[in-house]
Amino acid sequence: MVSSPSAEIRQRSDALAGLVVIVAIVAAIQVASFFVPAYIMPAPLVILAALWHELTHDTLDVVATLLRLFGAVLASLVVGTALGILMLTATWLRPYLRALLVVDTGIPALSWMIIAVFWFRNPEQRIFFILFLILLPFYAINVYDGLQALPKELVEMVESFRPTRLQAFRYLWLPHLIPYVILTTKSVIGYATRMVIFAELIGAALGIGAKMAVAESAFKMDDILAWTVLLVILNVVLQALIGLVERRLLHWRGEVAVR
Repeated sequence: MVSSPSAEIRQRSDALAGLVVIVAIVAAIQVASFFVPAYIMPAPLVILAALWHELTHDTLDVVATLLRLFGAVLASLVVGTALGILMLTATWLRPYLRALLVVDTGIPALSWMIIAVFWFRNPEQRIFFILFLILLPFYAINVYDGLQALPKELVEMVESFRPTRLQAFRYLWLPHLIPYVILTTKSVIGYATRMVIFAELIGAALGIGAKMAVAESAFKMDDILAWTVLLVILNVVLQALIGLVERRLLHWRGEVAVR
């Protein structure tokens, strides 16, 4: 049987579960801090103080990381969507593009990081190159698969009106692709955040990853954990923003649950 769940009840349940998990983690850290040195596990209040210091004194590093993340995700979204559409429309080119994307997905992120160090002097170019090549296949493949899933009856109905390419894209392809693009973004944003931190660790003087490298060299576990907490918070906020965009763009789509 299919029924529409209450979104408000679900949000409250998710919020309660999140609160329980956070309290449990804080309690575990507090207990651990009683038995090990501070450079192994500092107390939650020490981590909180370090987090406050970072937010008030290292704001530029947070902004730099977010700008790098947004730039790479946006470029991957645009180019990946274009490649997905091209794979559907240019049938003679499709096998080569798919093979290229498969090869890209088979190359480890660490390999791209090392290659970027040799190829680019500018750290911004390095970070963008790494993130772009890692994220691009996700968008391209998902957009192509989304277009492949277009109902044949719907395509035939739209074609009966003899639309132009632009009209077909606006009224048929684009509404169908939006859920796939949003779903891909929700899936990769956390992964992209981790990748930008790794990229900053090896080749940047500014950014959260660079600050974590400095904290590691100084054996400041409180700073490392504080930056980690901040990254978790940023990921939650980004996921919430993407969810807000999804609800605004896809408000017409009802939610269902199977029970």
